[in-house]
Amino acid sequence: MALKQSQYLKLSQKMLPQQILLMKLLQLPTLALEERIKEELEVNPALEEDINDSASDEELYSNENNEDGEAIGDDETDEMREAKDEEMKAPVNDVEMEDYMGDEELDSYKYEVVNKGPDDDSRDFVVVGGVGFQELLEQQLGLKDITEKEYTIGIYLIGCIDEDGYIRRELDLIVDDLAFNYNLNVELKEIEHVLQMIQTFDPPGIGARNLQECLLIQLERKQDKTLEVVRAIDVITNHMEEFSKKHYDKIVKRLEIDNEDLKDIINEITHLNPRPGNSDTKESNFSAVIPDFIISVNDGKAELSINGRNMPDLKISKDYTEMLKEYSKSKDKSSKEASGFIKNKIESASWFIEALQQRYATLSICMACIMEYQNEYFITGDENKLRPMILKDIANRVGLDLSTISRMANSKYVQTPYGTFLLKTLFSESMSTDSGEEVSSREIKNMLKGYVDNEDKKHPFTDDELCAKLNEQGYNIARRTVAKYREQLDIPVGRMRREV
Repeated sequence: MALKQSQYLKLSQKMLPQQILLMKLLQLPTLALEERIKEELEVNPALEEDINDSASDEELYSNENNEDGEAIGDDETDEMREAKDEEMKAPVNDVEMEDYMGDEELDSYKYEVVNKGPDDDSRDFVVVGGVGFQELLEQQLGLKDITEKEYTIGIYLIGCIDEDGYIRRELDLIVDDLAFNYNLNVELKEIEHVLQMIQTFDPPGIGARNLQECLLIQLERKQDKTLEVVRAIDVITNHMEEFSKKHYDKIVKRLEIDNEDLKDIINEITHLNPRPGNSDTKESNFSAVIPDFIISVNDGKAELSINGRNMPDLKISKDYTEMLKEYSKSKDKSSKEASGFIKNKIESASWFIEALQQRYATLSICMACIMEYQNEYFITGDENKLRPMILKDIANRVGLDLSTISRMANSKYVQTPYGTFLLKTLFSESMSTDSGEEVSSREIKNMLKGYVDNEDKKHPFTDDELCAKLNEQGYNIARRTVAKYREQLDIPVGRMRREV
């Protein structure tokens, strides 16, 4: 095979590491950026916080004297200065009252003043440590008279319960898990027996494998077996699919009951807990929303500020800079390796600081453009004043790439006098009315939600009927667009909104 040379042109585009770092930082919200900065401070010793240290004692002392070394405070007598000097020279001892008092004299009422009247309320605040959800189940398991093998199975099953209170793992797989992890050979019926015991624990419905079983456990545990409870058990057992799809007419026909009886059954079922694990014994998983942008209105003018909460000022360590100078002077191999390491850390710190500055500048430019674009909305708070706006509109105005605007708006929150919401909710498509006016799709969504909120729940609107109502108002919109907006608003189809 003969060797040959060839020449060809190739066009490629590559991003520098600094650009990649900027893109990653740009899409981070405020809370995640705080964690990212802390992480960078830990891994890069050349990066440190820029803390303005207070003046030293020598500097403070020298500032109290003028250029001739004379004291500034002329009103202070020599005796006062001598007394003050003696006080500063005196040794400082940590003296505690308890060192000089007996046990009887330590009673607080003998040396503390209670500045409370007889009518004042005295409140004691008690801090209580609650029992965890799984610990509560394990305590109930420990009260049962069971063998060690059953206890081991029970502990493992409790560990398989998810945050909703369900065991979603197949029991056949749990048999394999016990054999592999605990070298415990068990049969499927043994696991089912222990699971049935766990399903008797509190809260009712715990340990179910699906919603149907969860509801049945709660209904079976009711001590007062009324006619409604018996019928509810029948519906969940034999007509669960029809009930979940709200095919109430089929249930009425099969059970030979009227609508009033069906209402009682539905009322009985809807008062059950479909997520028994989501109880007060669990810690709340909700976290506060930290806005990335803050818009305030002063004298009819919208003003923007970037939330710099807990954002430290960063700088390159002077110690590392001096170390780099020292190692650069040496020519031995170890010094060169150390010099290369320090140089990389300093460059990385410099890139990180520069990327943070560029991030701030990009956020400021883009959000200022959005605020100007939606100025009328931010001043009035009227959603009908919200103009149609897409990412491309902002990208063209600020001269940045579309992907940069997308990263900027991703997972960011904006705080306004009218509430705090996701920045992406300001972006909406443009729709045309019969008069040719361009309106925001958000305005149409608000009208759609209004129709659904005020509809007759016994005969809810279909998508076709909602489309006809919007067309009557002059909005040129298709039925499939109505369905898309309805899904974006988390509104179920008309059949699922039906009530008896």
